[in-house]
Amino acid sequence: MNLRPLALIVSLSVSSLAIAQAPKAPTPHAAPQPWKAIPIPPLHDFKPVQPTKIELSNGVTLFLEEDHELPFISGFIRVRGGSRDEPADKVGLVSLYGETWRTSGSAQATGDALDDTLAAKAASIETSGGGAATSVSWESFATDFDNVFASTMDLLLHPGFKPEKLNLAKQSSISGILRRNDQAASIANREAVQIAYGKTNPYGRGPEIATITAVKLDDLSAWHDKTVVGSNLIVGVIGDFDAKAMEQKLRAAFEPIPAGTKLVTPKIDFTEPTPGIYFANKGDVDQSNIYMVGLGTQQDNPDFYALSVMNEVFSGGFGSRVVQDVRTKLGLAYSVGGSFGAAYDHPGLFAVGAGTKSESTVPAAKEILVDLAKLRTDPPSEVELRRAKDALLNSFIFRYDSPEKVLNEQVTLAVYGYPSDFLERYRAGIEKVTSADVSRVAQKYVQPDKLAIVVVGNNPEITPPLTGMGKVNNLDITIPGAPPQQQ
Repeated sequence: MNLRPLALIVSLSVSSLAIAQAPKAPTPHAAPQPWKAIPIPPLHDFKPVQPTKIELSNGVTLFLEEDHELPFISGFIRVRGGSRDEPADKVGLVSLYGETWRTSGSAQATGDALDDTLAAKAASIETSGGGAATSVSWESFATDFDNVFASTMDLLLHPGFKPEKLNLAKQSSISGILRRNDQAASIANREAVQIAYGKTNPYGRGPEIATITAVKLDDLSAWHDKTVVGSNLIVGVIGDFDAKAMEQKLRAAFEPIPAGTKLVTPKIDFTEPTPGIYFANKGDVDQSNIYMVGLGTQQDNPDFYALSVMNEVFSGGFGSRVVQDVRTKLGLAYSVGGSFGAAYDHPGLFAVGAGTKSESTVPAAKEILVDLAKLRTDPPSEVELRRAKDALLNSFIFRYDSPEKVLNEQVTLAVYGYPSDFLERYRAGIEKVTSADVSRVAQKYVQPDKLAIVVVGNNPEITPPLTGMGKVNNLDITIPGAPPQQQ
């Protein structure tokens, strides 16, 4: 959220004599409110059209979704293995790989030549690197599918990594590292994530100049050879095609790929962050960014639905508790919100963040802690509970209101090993949540005294000082390897 207070002051001066002489106005009748009589029908059952799923003998999984609304075909290939799997001394490798892969092009066509070919067809092919997977995606008119798909497969199977393109990607990444302390909000977010997960944890660490510099061209080729094998590939295609004909084309393209070894991420240990106050001074700002962080949960947790409702009660919009208390009633923050985060295969982040003027830093932080404590003691009212559940269910439908969105989610579920009907369970899971369930999970998971509190702001302007909340741990945000003038 990026909410800013709006004050409207209306002054009216009327003499007491004028008031005394004015005739008494009749008591107005209550204005009619016809909108309250509009019936609200119950939500229909959520039954998304499932894509056709095909598993090849070499481990490749195909998802096909016909959509004849427009004469386009788009698709993507998810390749298991992402930044969480890269070596600690080469953090940033997967990001560099995802960028260099496309800009270099293939053995047959350079990236620049591919740009020209695709531009002439109003088509696109892109590559990227993420936390759990890398990907190749494409889009074209249905009539150009065969040519564009052939170029996509050429790029997938025969990349032509070029040193000059890797150097450009490294320069861009290092430039971003050198600018990472420009914005207070970015500093707060980065430090909060690192403190919550740990700087050496794959989900908490970040690239440094040294780890980017350490990546060589051979590392990109080795990563590609390791991950681009049949058992690691999940393919999704949607658009204006016949499913049977498309299946044959995809089989011809993917069945010859060797199965290889499916990438399995080693077990990653997670521990709660050390509670306390962590401060980074930024002398060129007149406000503070606050993050309170701990570990969240996974989406396969049986308490996921109750925690989702708890999130909505606590910070789900203007009517939520923390917004009403910290922002609306007390005016202590221009933005505030939070979530007990849930990821697919690791604990998400439990985070509450706020932006406030320097002198409101401590009062805002204390009030957020009060609201967190009330989650444990004050169960949601029936109005809060209904509003939260309605908001979740109504917004959920719009997250999957197109075949393309459903296809993407089905592929994501397959990547992480979730059942294909996981989406359909959501409505029933949310509807079953009671006020007692919210209270139970709040008492189980919300521990305000165990959170790490990260503050980035202008130290002399923070009055009262942070020391009034306890011992302050000063954060070192200097950039290793950066020139002194860019620290």
